[in-house]
Amino acid sequence: MNPNSKLPPGPRKLPIIGNLHQLAGSLPYHALRDMAKIHGPLMHLRLGQVPTVVVSSAEVAKEVMKTHDVVFASRPRIIATDIMAYNSINLAFAPYGEYWRQLRKICIQELLSSARVQSFKPIREEELYNLIKWIASQVGSPINLTERVFSTMFTITSRSAFGKKSRDQEKFIRVVKESIKVAGGFEAADLFPSIKILRLISATRIKLERLHREADRMLETFINEHKKDRDAAKSGHLEKEEDLVDVLLRFHDRSDTAFSLTTNSIKAVILDIFGGGSDTSSTTVDRAMVEMTRNPRVMKKAQEEFQENVERSVRLMATRYRRKPGL
Repeated sequence: MNPNSKLPPGPRKLPIIGNLHQLAGSLPYHALRDMAKIHGPLMHLRLGQVPTVVVSSAEVAKEVMKTHDVVFASRPRIIATDIMAYNSINLAFAPYGEYWRQLRKICIQELLSSARVQSFKPIREEELYNLIKWIASQVGSPINLTERVFSTMFTITSRSAFGKKSRDQEKFIRVVKESIKVAGGFEAADLFPSIKILRLISATRIKLERLHREADRMLETFINEHKKDRDAAKSGHLEKEEDLVDVLLRFHDRSDTAFSLTTNSIKAVILDIFGGGSDTSSTTVDRAMVEMTRNPRVMKKAQEEFQENVERSVRLMATRYRRKPGL
């Protein structure tokens, strides 16, 4: 960063560590919230050697994420994504450019299209029913809702991605969960990138490399199984519903288009799907439940809306059945 650049306001920085000391001892987002109250919605911090801009208002966030989105499109390279995302070739961390644009196009038009999302509705309904049934069976006992919601979201994502049950599926979910946990903390090598020895002695790097080897082996198995099933389906020996891995394989090493996905690209996107489809979704549900528990008025309103929607769905289903011939 140019030392003569005009930077946003921010708290005083200590030599070497910058503002790291102000994030220690509390939840980082609480510390950032408190600092933003003093320094404003656009704030400059230095985390070790890394200059960081913190945005804390919807108006400024719109400027960053929409008006000037291309300027902020690329993310910094960090140990976790270099290892787990095959040198950051996933959608979340790939540098802005033609590869990222083509990958985003595939995800929006193929993986996240309304028709594709709707096709997985039976999976979502079945797993959410299982979750509700489990909660009902635990009446009168304390439950770990966070862990259960997390597990449910992973199961939905897994079934949507892989289709059939695989012998390594549960192990793969465990590896992804552990990877998210290990990658979620501060890493000294990322905060002080000029000190190369930190990367060599990083305990996080060692753990993630082990997890990456496990995940890569299982992803290779999943992809090979899908290739065999696709070949069998083409020859008419197997009927198969297309899952997310099948969609990605349609773009694998294609010679008829200007863009194709490598095997590592497919693996990186699958891990992206699990990170975005499981971790963030379960965290959102968890936070919503906490807020409703703290606010009885909001809880009551949510319960009323839920009951109203259930009754409307039941009436709609009854109407459909009455219209069917012979019923």
